[in-house]
Amino acid sequence: MSMDITLSREDIVRLCERVEGAQTRAYAIPKLTDEFPAMTIADGYAVQLELRRRFLAAGHKQVGWKAGLTSRAKMKQMGVDVPSIGFLTDRMARPENSAISTHDLVHPRVECEVAFVTRKALQGPGCTRQDVLDATDYVLPAVEIIDSRFSGFKFDLPSVVADNGSSARFVGGGRPRYVEDLDLPTLGVVMEKNGEIVAGAAAAAVLGHPAEAIAMLVNILAELGEGLPAGSFVMSGGITEAIPVKAGDSVIARFQELGSVSMRFVE
Repeated sequence: MSMDITLSREDIVRLCERVEGAQTRAYAIPKLTDEFPAMTIADGYAVQLELRRRFLAAGHKQVGWKAGLTSRAKMKQMGVDVPSIGFLTDRMARPENSAISTHDLVHPRVECEVAFVTRKALQGPGCTRQDVLDATDYVLPAVEIIDSRFSGFKFDLPSVVADNGSSARFVGGGRPRYVEDLDLPTLGVVMEKNGEIVAGAAAAAVLGHPAEAIAMLVNILAELGEGLPAGSFVMSGGITEAIPVKAGDSVIARFQELGSVSMRFVE
């Protein structure tokens, strides 16, 4: 991924304000490349990091990162060969079994993910799956509520990166487990919506092994001049496709060996 920023500082700030407005006031915007067709992935990250700067200045605390587009199918669909990443803050977290409001979301969808909590700092380039496993304190099951702020859920990679990888809310739950006690790639997960099974897969859907997604995330961070601190909460990307939700829906993600994560959606 080449980190060539083509946008001016003024444009980065303007696009950041556009994305921030859409996120905080829950309205859809056209994809950013409609106005800036030559926008690069690096430009997208410049907008995302400006968004993070604003959130942190407003008192949000960063708790970690998430990887997106981590299944080969999703990458192929988007025409990319690396995942995207986004930051996670304390204000995106929701408790297990809580009621999550949809009125401040545009197109909410849910994905099952394996989340990693690190006990050692990780730094790229050259971070490997084994480095990630060695630095992991424990893993836990999680559900990410993604929300693309782009009209009709249509976007390209620079736009989705600028929109912080569609990050909106996340819920961790179940039983934390040590990685050495699990065979992560074979871990099965089933998602139920309103009592019906709507998706299911094994964690190998994430790049063959979820820790591979975390290694790629650490290597992307290195290109942005950042590392992954110890104590980070990192979501490794959707194991299943993203399922649309609306007020009135209840969702349970059941993970083999890791227990379940549940939530319901309200206005």
